[in-house]
Amino acid sequence: MSDRLILKGLTSDDYMSDADRWALKKLKAIPLLPKVVAKFFELGLDRWLYCYNMGMSVRCGPNQYPTLYNILVESCEVLDMPIPELYVTNNPFPNAFAGGVERPYITLRSSIIETMNDEQMYHLIGHELGHIKANHVLYFSIGFLLYPLLDILGQRTLGASDIATYALTLALFEWSRQAEFSADRAGLLVSQNLETSLDAMIALTAGPSRLRHELSREAFLEQARTYQGAAPLDKLGQAVVFAVIGKTLTHPMPIHRAQAMDRWVTNGLYSKTLAKFSHENVARAG
Repeated sequence: MSDRLILKGLTSDDYMSDADRWALKKLKAIPLLPKVVAKFFELGLDRWLYCYNMGMSVRCGPNQYPTLYNILVESCEVLDMPIPELYVTNNPFPNAFAGGVERPYITLRSSIIETMNDEQMYHLIGHELGHIKANHVLYFSIGFLLYPLLDILGQRTLGASDIATYALTLALFEWSRQAEFSADRAGLLVSQNLETSLDAMIALTAGPSRLRHELSREAFLEQARTYQGAAPLDKLGQAVVFAVIGKTLTHPMPIHRAQAMDRWVTNGLYSKTLAKFSHENVARAG
């Protein structure tokens, strides 16, 4: 066990971003959403996804990838939450995801394990745990299965409901992007080191490489500042690209995520969050 601060009593409100709250409120206001959620549970799709993941992955435990399992256990203790199942699957594209509304699990792609060191894995697993603790998994699963669900409901063939379908789709994408900022904060709460979390973000963005030792977080943050401070014509181009491509992305651009983590630290909110639980732990001990 490391000397990480245990955040006893932590709730998702402690790390959820305002943009996440706003986007979730907007999503829940779409009239079509309750029907889609009801059909998702009626058909038992959560169990289907769980079974598929189990059949295609290796489950971690004390005797199976114990390094990863122990990182998971410690990360759950830090975030004060139950331990979900953890899996590893073979995939050359580095990533990880959380699933399972009723039986939560995290799946790590083999390439992400090759890409990150153990300390960076604390951020990654903390990020996925942040999704689970904040109950993001339900809407992620619905987003993944949205069009089949709409076909089952008959909504894609009713003509008049096309507007509602489009609104729900865009709202899901928007919320999904904002939810990533909250989960990044959870990852930072687990790593408890901004440099480690930024390095994890850079590694995820650049992917596995024999030159990984040449990566620079300072250069990456400078790149982010350059992007944000672009000239007016470039700003216009960024807006056009977002309108054409960005609005249907499930994740924000990595440079935005890195900046958001850095901003959460520099504005003092990260330290205030840790201090809150540090004081509560001292009070309990006394």
